[in-house]
Amino acid sequence: MPGNMVDFFLLERLAEGNGDRTSILTEEESWTYGQLAALTCDYIDRLAAVAPGERVVMAMADGPDYAAALLGIIAKGAVAVMVNPEMTPAHLSAIFDSASAPCALVDERFRPLIEGALAHGRSATAIVGVTRSEPFRALQIPETYPSKPDDPALWLFSGGTTGLPKIVVQRHASFVNTTRRYAQDTMRFSPDDVTLAVPRLFFGYATGSALLFPFSVGAATVLFDEPPTPAAVVERIRRHRPTILVTTPSAINAMVALDSVSKADLASLRFATSAGEALPESLYQRWMTRFGVELLDGLGTAEMWHIFITNRLGEAAPGTVGKAVEGFTVAARDEEGNGVPTGETGLLWVKGESAALGYWEQPELTARVFRDDWVVSGDLISIDERGVVTHRGRADDAFKVKGKWLRPVEVESCLLEHPAVAEAAVIVVEDQNGLVKPVAFVVKKDEVTEDDLRQHVLAQLEAYKHPRRIFFVDSFPRTHLGKVDRAALKQLANG
Repeated sequence: MPGNMVDFFLLERLAEGNGDRTSILTEEESWTYGQLAALTCDYIDRLAAVAPGERVVMAMADGPDYAAALLGIIAKGAVAVMVNPEMTPAHLSAIFDSASAPCALVDERFRPLIEGALAHGRSATAIVGVTRSEPFRALQIPETYPSKPDDPALWLFSGGTTGLPKIVVQRHASFVNTTRRYAQDTMRFSPDDVTLAVPRLFFGYATGSALLFPFSVGAATVLFDEPPTPAAVVERIRRHRPTILVTTPSAINAMVALDSVSKADLASLRFATSAGEALPESLYQRWMTRFGVELLDGLGTAEMWHIFITNRLGEAAPGTVGKAVEGFTVAARDEEGNGVPTGETGLLWVKGESAALGYWEQPELTARVFRDDWVVSGDLISIDERGVVTHRGRADDAFKVKGKWLRPVEVESCLLEHPAVAEAAVIVVEDQNGLVKPVAFVVKKDEVTEDDLRQHVLAQLEAYKHPRRIFFVDSFPRTHLGKVDRAALKQLANG
């Protein structure tokens, strides 16, 4: 296995004679692998004062500069810290303080946000301004630091749906292993593919599927820096004719609601992937009826970098996340670590060669989650007799009502089956007696009353599962990774 992952994702393409192949497509131009390599060398030069092992924060817009900066940081043996520049100042300040980075690569349009975050913390990080580069440059081949497979390469962040995100330290070997196992062997990425992603590159899901995976086979990716609205995504599908769409349930829901898009618009796609949140079966069926493009739901975690359970082409099982990717082993276990019966719900345990080094400066949490070869996730799953995995929500989201377990995803899926519901999220609050009760937040697409939806749930689920209150909102608060911010919803419910 290569030591420095840049050898695998970029230098091998040049050694194969693929320097003239297209690597990146943007609104204005296309970039070859040779031009990407030259821009990577520019970023290596800009970071001359950064030593191996030091961290460099990236607060940048999607585009060729993002790809080259990421590759340049890692090529030097440094550690890339990819952040959402529009995180709350408190979150950004905490990350800068933890990273103790000598510098941050910052797009000029994000400079005020980053300066504000630095002003609130104790970090002495210097800002290195970034502007858009041009592709016309002579071929240069980057020199890579001789990193070891287990050396840190990137900081990733947990979803942070209930508070500050945890910092996950990922190593070079994880990126190579998952790319081989998931992207190449399972999803069959090929040199003829063109990827297009809805989530931004700072999200590990997109870093892989829209950058590293296509680079590993000499394919191309479409990058754009404007907000990925449904209309913007569809317009780029029409223009660039990608073969793989990388998306999320929230974006899928928005696309099927867009009247202006047709099956013909998406005809270039050979499949779409979904991850980041649970994909309700009803939403899967709406997508398939509307577009007919195979939609493959999968499950991954920052602790394992990317997807390690997925549905396969021609074998999709709606309402599930499919089977474990070859090279990974998954199990459903109880709180004591004992296996649960087939079909029963338990905590997700996973092992494979993509496990992170642990959590930054959290040794006790690292010891609880990383147990020998296993990673113990906070996700709840069940596994049937065929090895097909169904995601049952998060353990920290589940709660007991009247002594019985309630998993929000079950109630959310039920609400989404109502034709007037566009989005739904269920949380728990305490009543005046200190007893926990479920409440729901709903984004409507047609007129509907609170009682209509309550009766809809009561008709399909056990009575204790129905939401005692339903709040109608225009949109949901989101975390830095675009997931529903349940902590913020709880504040709204209690407010």
